[in-house]
Amino acid sequence: MKCTISFRNIEHTPALDEKIRQKSEKLKKYLTSNAEVNWVCWVENSDQIAELKIHDKKNDFIAKASSDDLYKSLDLVISKISNQIQHLH
Repeated sequence: MKCTISFRNIEHTPALDEKIRQKSEKLKKYLTSNAEVNWVCWVENSDQIAELKIHDKKNDFIAKASSDDLYKSLDLVISKISNQIQHLH
């Protein structure tokens, strides 16, 4: 699984990077080893936004969430993506 993380208008900290990688690892059991996992996090007005795009063999998954806290947005995105993936399995 290849994981890329991008930040726009927000500070890229090691703690945030590690949190995102931990969240991504939870999805590993549903994806092939060739899956591409792409995170983008940014701030828009007062919203902390996280978007996750996954490309895996025959399926693409996309989820986006915003809240007043980026960690909460990450949790929401993982929940949405997990529901999409589990719906297919």
